[in-house]
Amino acid sequence: MNDESVSNENEGVDEAGWDLEPGDESAPLVEAVGRLVRCCREQAGMRVADFAHVMGYGEDMIRKIERGVRIPRVEFLDRADDVLNAGGHLKAFKEDVEKAQYPKKVRDLKKMEDNAVELQLYSNHNIHGLLQTQEFARALLGTWRPKLSTEALERAVAARMARRVIFEREPAPELSFVQEQVTLERPIGGTTVLRRQLEHLLEVARLPNVEFQVMPTARADHPGTSGRIQVLKFKDGTGAGRTDDEFGGRPVESPRQLRILELRYGIIRAQALSPGESLAFIEQALGAL
Repeated sequence: MNDESVSNENEGVDEAGWDLEPGDESAPLVEAVGRLVRCCREQAGMRVADFAHVMGYGEDMIRKIERGVRIPRVEFLDRADDVLNAGGHLKAFKEDVEKAQYPKKVRDLKKMEDNAVELQLYSNHNIHGLLQTQEFARALLGTWRPKLSTEALERAVAARMARRVIFEREPAPELSFVQEQVTLERPIGGTTVLRRQLEHLLEVARLPNVEFQVMPTARADHPGTSGRIQVLKFKDGTGAGRTDDEFGGRPVESPRQLRILELRYGIIRAQALSPGESLAFIEQALGAL
């Protein structure tokens, strides 16, 4: 699968990182990393102004990171470690900081997806986040109102892209997607963005552990009208699920509630186009663009 270039991902964005959200449980980690950055800088005999100049950022940004109110990007830690001759001490925090940079809701969701051995995902309004290209996700999130700030938009896009590591897991989980036809036709971001998104869908749909199906708009009576459905199953036999208009939209784990979601999803899968027919549908949609 082809990802957009890193330069596009960071274009027009302050690459130093993101402000820490109030009450974020990652605050102690971010503060500790900030203290370490300051300690390494002082041991290297560099003033804030000098360090900022070498790193290519403003002094205020460096001070925010050192105070622990700014979550640094992993690229910042990489370069800072080299500039300050930190001996790998800053780089050692890269994995933890990468997790901390995403909103708590996304961190919790990604943790569940990382532990799932099977996912059943029905989307009736937008293409599912796991299936989105970077440029499509940016265009889609750009439609939100009130409009997201540049920083909030880029953080949301980065968080969504981070979840796509699920396709690289070994052993690979079983993934079942059902998408409403309209989600594949709405030109979010324009025709070119939609074309690249559909091409990406073809690549994902052909993976051996992925089953992708399209729900035709002509299906007048199916149980997906109440909203999205997510069912995740774990190795120990437990599961978790969620749907928009049931259980208050909250995640559920009880066997009875999961059976309701699985029943609903099973009917949706049966009414959707087969995987082969769905691939043909996407190819036809691409030909019409």
